[in-house]
Amino acid sequence: MALHHKLCHTLGGSFNLPHSPTHTIVLPHAIAYNAGAAPEAASGIVRALNAGKTSAGAALYDLAQSLGAPMTLKSLGMTETDLDTATDIALSNPYWNPQPMERAGIRELLQDAYEGKSPA
Repeated sequence: MALHHKLCHTLGGSFNLPHSPTHTIVLPHAIAYNAGAAPEAASGIVRALNAGKTSAGAALYDLAQSLGAPMTLKSLGMTETDLDTATDIALSNPYWNPQPMERAGIRELLQDAYEGKSPA
């Protein structure tokens, strides 16, 4: 929740992205980022979504896609040139997070969300 919340506030507040679609796009990626540090929560998501051997992030991504939700930050008006700035803003005053928030990982998360890649 901490990483997801921080990123969505950064993207909405600094880049004027719409609130609900931004949350929908970022959530699967934030869950995937934190899954290793919160395995019980991740496995609970997989069970709740009856996703079998799929990861929690991929299960949430597949659910959003099946519902016709927006899947890319690009589609919301985010520019790729702003991903580094968004990463820096999010890391400038990070919230506590189960998985340490590291620049390379957060930047990759945002790139994947920008492109609409399914989280691993």
